[in-house]
Amino acid sequence: MSHSPIRKDKTCLNCRHVVEQKYCPNCGQENTDSRKTFHHLFIHFFEDLTHYENAFWKTIKNLLFKPSTLTKEYLSGKRLSYLAPVRLYIFISFVTFLLIALFPSNITEDLTKGEKEITSNLEKVDKKKKKSWDEKSYLKSKTLDKSYFHFRTMKEIDSVQKYGKEEDKLNQFQYWIQEKAVHVTETNTKKQIIEKFIESFVHNIPKILFIIMPFFAFFLWIFHNKKKWYYFDHGIFTLHYFSFLLLVFLILFITIRLFGLFGPDSPLSFISNIITFVGVVWMCYYFYPAHHRFYGETRLVSFVKSVTLFFINFFFILFLLTFYMLYTFINLH
Repeated sequence: MSHSPIRKDKTCLNCRHVVEQKYCPNCGQENTDSRKTFHHLFIHFFEDLTHYENAFWKTIKNLLFKPSTLTKEYLSGKRLSYLAPVRLYIFISFVTFLLIALFPSNITEDLTKGEKEITSNLEKVDKKKKKSWDEKSYLKSKTLDKSYFHFRTMKEIDSVQKYGKEEDKLNQFQYWIQEKAVHVTETNTKKQIIEKFIESFVHNIPKILFIIMPFFAFFLWIFHNKKKWYYFDHGIFTLHYFSFLLLVFLILFITIRLFGLFGPDSPLSFISNIITFVGVVWMCYYFYPAHHRFYGETRLVSFVKSVTLFFINFFFILFLLTFYMLYTFINLH
């Protein structure tokens, strides 16, 4: 609470409304002197920070361990004690994808190592002559070389389109896909393609989540009483649920990165695996108790709806991610 002196002028500085008491009844602004000393500034900063931290940790605790509590509290009107759903989601999303960008995956290095191992094995097999020509050809087809994506050149494609059999010719959409793919593979190495793909995918995944959430809420709306529950209610539930998923993912990401510093053979890697397993199980199970407690249906009905909604959303999200991965690859430069 601010201890600044109340202004003698009863006109609100923000909306020009007449202020009879300490706070403006029209906009809620405190009618105190806007010019403050350093002491007042420091006290105000400390009070705001303390209030935010209390609300933040209380929100995180309920989000992780008390499914649907935040949603029920928010919709019942108790909103100042917790972070707002949109602010909570944006904050967790920002921290999550910032850390992913700062500490990217080593997938390209792993693929390169795998490629070298396969090539090394092929050379050993070839030297010892223990495999037939067909077997070696089959193994070579599994290696990761410059023809990793196995796309033809545009010259070959155009030749097929002009002189090939009718059944071998591509339709307009197939031709467009091949053209985009050939452009990517001709101007980039395999490692560059993977690096650019991961960078683009991670950079844009928050947009995909924003697209998914309205549909997630829509499926909830379909499965529940339209008179009792508004789409807004399902939207708040969805925001909290996705915030939970991102938060657990963030915790697991940090855990894996920290324990990974001690090496794969460290005893701590076993602890990291246990934490990861528990986190994944909790992520999968969380939706059921959250759904049951929020919508107040019987356990059996809630379980059936939870499982059904889980698979509907799973396949819908899988479809969107597959489409987005294709889109990301085609638009690589």
